[in-house]
Formats: sequence, structure tokens, C-alpha cells
Amino acid sequence: MESKTASYLRSRFREYYLTASMDAPPGMESREWGFIFYDAPGMRRHRSFSSRKELVDYIRSTVPAHVYHSAAYYLKPDAPTMKEKIWKGADLIFDLDADHLSEYRVSGRRDYGEMLERVKRETMKLLEFLLSDFGFDEKRISVVFSGGRGYHIHVRDPSIMRLRSDARREIVDYLTGRGLDIGRFIYEIDVEGDAGVGRARSLRGPASDAPGWGNRINRAMESMVMHLRALDDEEAISLLKRVDGIGPQKAGRFLSRIREENAINKIRAGNLDFFKYASGTWKLIIPYLMEESVRALSGETDEPVTADVHRLIRFPESLHGGTGLRVTQLTIDSLRAFDPLRDAVVFGDDPVSVEVIRPTTLELMGERFDLIDGRAELPAYAAVFLMARGFAEIGR
Repeated sequence: MESKTASYLRSRFREYYLTASMDAPPGMESREWGFIFYDAPGMRRHRSFSSRKELVDYIRSTVPAHVYHSAAYYLKPDAPTMKEKIWKGADLIFDLDADHLSEYRVSGRRDYGEMLERVKRETMKLLEFLLSDFGFDEKRISVVFSGGRGYHIHVRDPSIMRLRSDARREIVDYLTGRGLDIGRFIYEIDVEGDAGVGRARSLRGPASDAPGWGNRINRAMESMVMHLRALDDEEAISLLKRVDGIGPQKAGRFLSRIREENAINKIRAGNLDFFKYASGTWKLIIPYLMEESVRALSGETDEPVTADVHRLIRFPESLHGGTGLRVTQLTIDSLRAFDPLRDAVVFGDDPVSVEVIRPTTLELMGERFDLIDGRAELPAYAAVFLMARGFAEIGR
């Protein structure tokens, strides 16, 4: 039997769905659809729809708590097994969720607004990889706020449609810098010795116009040098000494040369031989710097989602049954200004009586609610969010 709270949420969701446009994704008739309902366990999947009208009518009549469609395209999307569906290809999907970010996994911090802002920055960083390193056309990329704790990126490009799981994992490996080899970026070349006599070895790194990770590593080197130059000598030397193998003398010599006027230009050109024995110092710094760069610059995404060519993903313009927020489709340009705690809210501010069962603090639509156990009257948007999250029940 459906609870009063679930019944209330379903009635509010119905109000939304009766007016929502719900544009269908490309190739909707070849996609599998899945639904989770408030009054039934598990997911009802292996559904297909031949038209947008058929899909919208189904959602409006059944009012699901969650709506999903496959990233894949099938010959028979409603077949009961994957083998029978006959896979034709799949969008490339990236799922960025706050729970996948290392600082939240380790610290357990759970400020909702802060998490959403942090994961949005990761999403923009990943988009830079897709546009610059992979060269995908912006028109073939769709960004979607999940309605929960993050964002989905859909790449619909013919070049990746038929890629299998192993190839998609390799894309994730590149994005996360997994297996990045220092030897591909830092190397020695033969140069003429002093006065043209003999030959010597000179250390080179990626230049500022290098593609992909080379460009990012060059930016990291330049950023490190600029940071050291801004510190006083004692602070800069102390920072350099954190690198294994660098003592006070080596740190002081390195610092004095990177303070020279042309040091930044040399780094941008990929020339790391600032002075005699500079190569040895850089060889100690660069592995440390690359590790930090990978941590700071790599895209963070849920690898199983990207690798799974049968994955179901949330349907844009549906509601997230765990928050009541809209799964919101965005352009790359609109992502930066998007505020999910305002722009994904669909319910109004009519007062609703609730019973708070778990004390919490909520910030939504620019308002802050500090709630303790017991009865409270809240605007509908806050009441729906708390009930969907399990922090409150409809008032008796």
C-alpha cells in the first residue's frame, strides 16, 4: 500500500508532468526505457516507445519516481534480454557525481550546495578534455544536471557509437591520466657543446603549444615556477625541499635561476636546461609535479558508467524521485551560470505542513531552513525535496 507521503509526491509529480514538454532524445524508438515507481519495488525496464507522444502519455498516466533511457540503440529495444535486443551502438556517457570525488569519499563532507559546485567544476574540466583533446564537436555534446548530486555528459558522435567497453575504458584512462608515462613528455636531446665543440645532452619538456597532456604539464610547470617566484626565498626553498633528493643548496640554485627574466619563456618553449645540472633538479621535480598535475587536472568520472554500453541514464526533463529536482538539459555555454538549487526547482512556494523526522539544514531557492524533529510548515519546493530525501513526511 502506498504511503501518504509517496501519494503526495506522486500527485505533485503528476502536476509537473502534465505541463512539462519532455522532448525525446535522438533515436528514442531504438532505446530501451526503464521506470521506478513509488508504490512498487525494483525497476520496470525493457520498454520501448515508437513516438514522443506515446512516451509522454505513459509518463503522465503512470507518474514514475524515476525515468531512464538507454545510452544504447537496439534493433529490438523491448526484448527481455540484451542478446535478443541486438545492440547497434551507444552514446558515450560520462557520469560525474559528488560521491566519486576523492575529497568527499575520504572526508565524508556533505554540504549539498558546495558538492554541486565542486562537481560542476569537474564537469567543465572534463568538457575541456572532450573538446580540445578529442576534438568532439560541441553540437554533438549534451550536458545534463542529474537532479541529484552531479552531471551527465552525453557524446553523440558517429566516431564513438560502435566502440565497445574496452575502448571506452581507454578513454577514461586518458581522462584520468592513468598510466601517464613521464618518458613521453620529458626527454634529452643532443645539442652542440660550448663554442660548437663536442656534443652535450639537454633536457626538454612539452612546450606550451603541445597537444593534450603535454600542454597541461607545461602549464603546471609554469604555474609552479610563478608560484615559487612569488614567495620569499625561505618559503620557496622550504617548498622545494619537500621533493625527495632536493636539499637547501640545490633548491637555492634552482630558485635563483627561475627568478631570471627569461625563465618563463624557456619553460614555455620546453627548454628545461636553465643552468648546469638543471636537468638533475628537473628530473626530481617533474615526477612529483606530474603526480600533482594528474590529481588536479584529470577528469573525474564514474568509469563503469562510461564503459557500460548497456547503461540506462536519466531522462532529461524528468524529475529525480530522490530530490524532486528536474533532470535539466543544458548547453555547454549555460552550464557555468546554472544554479541547480534554483534553476532545477520546479515546485512553487505554497505552504505545506510536514513532519520532520531527521533534523537537517537545507538551502534552496536562496532560503535557509534549519529544521528539528517535529511539525513544520514549508514552501512546497522545500517540502518536496525533504520528503523525497526521506527527511520528512507529509503532515498528519
